[in-house]
Amino acid sequence: MKKAYLDNASTTAMHPDVIAAMVQVMADVYGNPSSTHSYGRSAKVVLETSRKTIAHLINAEAREIIFTSGGTESNNLVIRGAVRDLGVQRIITSRVEHHSVLNSVPEVAAEFGINVTYLDLLPGGQPDLTQLEALLAENIPTLVSLIHVNNETGVVLDLLKTGSLCRQYKALFHTDTVQSIGKTEFDLQNLPVDFLVASAHKFHGPKGVGFIYIRKNIGLKPMIYGGEQEKGLRGGTEAIHQIAGMAKALELSYQNLETEREHISAIKSYLLEQLSIHFTGFKVNGLPEDGNGSELFYNITNVLLPLPEDKTAMILFHLDMQGIAVSRGSACQSGSIKPSHVLKEILPEADIKKPSLRISFSHYNTNEDIDLLIAALKTV
Repeated sequence: MKKAYLDNASTTAMHPDVIAAMVQVMADVYGNPSSTHSYGRSAKVVLETSRKTIAHLINAEAREIIFTSGGTESNNLVIRGAVRDLGVQRIITSRVEHHSVLNSVPEVAAEFGINVTYLDLLPGGQPDLTQLEALLAENIPTLVSLIHVNNETGVVLDLLKTGSLCRQYKALFHTDTVQSIGKTEFDLQNLPVDFLVASAHKFHGPKGVGFIYIRKNIGLKPMIYGGEQEKGLRGGTEAIHQIAGMAKALELSYQNLETEREHISAIKSYLLEQLSIHFTGFKVNGLPEDGNGSELFYNITNVLLPLPEDKTAMILFHLDMQGIAVSRGSACQSGSIKPSHVLKEILPEADIKKPSLRISFSHYNTNEDIDLLIAALKTV
């Protein structure tokens, strides 16, 4: 049976060159990077070279890159640290964030007794930046935490505009860029962002490793105390092989960015064309009013299918039985019978119960994958 993997927003296949780089480090560089002997120094070189590589690719300074286990830990560290260490008295966020923000914000707010404000959403799910500016003008010490590319719909936040508002009103700006790092350009010397979060397995690197960009001299303290690793912000021996794999994956992503972006965009166009032929009346979730789809990120599409509600519960199972991997929303919700929290915020009540699918692409996908998906959907 031919298979089609169309769930790249949940995780990506590791690039063969990344696997090779990791194997080489695991085999040859087994010293502890905190040790002073030659074995430790070799590991330290791998660690710091990886840090410099990642920093260079997003135009940051090496000292601003802190290695973590991934996006969830990074988001928690920033949110808790900003309130505990930086005098934040209010968090402004939205109800369409990744669960690592959505669930940690109320916990931190309750623990430290601060306020949380959720921005209104414009049609499609874009946060209302006019409302954000009005809130920031109140001059309360604030952390703004907003996702760059929504992991379920591909809605894109204007980082420059949002960050500029935060700078203007002296608020801190944290953004989850897990879906966009490696898939679009970043220039952190010129982007007004204080905290930025990434996870390697979203750009063909290994699972269990990520990084935070923390603007220099900002003053965060550790979430977990231990040794002096990672500028004292994250104690514990660094996973050198994973970090080396992440740096290699990000390097490959940016080396091939233009070709891969064109390839993926063409596949997405082909999908939408085929859906319009075979499933007349389908809708793209997350489109703003009068939007044509170009406002959404190029490797994610979330479609509401013109199928009856009774198909919703079993559609993923049915597709999986035919070798098609897609999702109904964030992988963090897999197994949940609840509707997607993102779609719940942006769709009318009548549409929430109908079958929506998140289809997400990588450069490994082809038009044949789309043909397999369409053929499988016809049998639902």
